Amino acid sequence: MLNKAILMGRLTADPELKQTNNGLSVCSFTLAVDRDYKSENGERQADFINCVAWRERAEFLSKYFSKGAMVAVVGQIQTRSYEKDGQKRTATEVVCEQITFTGEKREKLAAPQAAEVEPDYGDNLPF
Repeated sequence: MLNKAILMGRLTADPELKQTNNGLSVCSFTLAVDRDYKSENGERQADFINCVAWRERAEFLSKYFSKGAMVAVVGQIQTRSYEKDGQKRTATEVVCEQITFTGEKREKLAAPQAAEVEPDYGDNLPF
């Protein structure tokens, strides 16, 4: 069986680190993931996908990411049942195995510096 989800999107809110009764770190968050196509009126639509990170991944997420940050996530889709106000409900979420920076900020900051220090060899390339 195969259950793998790969997503890249923006955080809809600042991640909030919580602790379970057993002391495990957990962070639930939502990613806004743009669809590949635009609607009839030319607007791009997004899906809002619930995710959860545990232990070190939860701590990493809450420490280095904030609302609006672009995040790449690899995980598994899981469903769970719970009861609220006497009604049974089901939640579907991506349980994160990997959380990665997308390089978005780094590229913006590094691009001008790279252009300044890059030597100009003209037609005499050193290789």
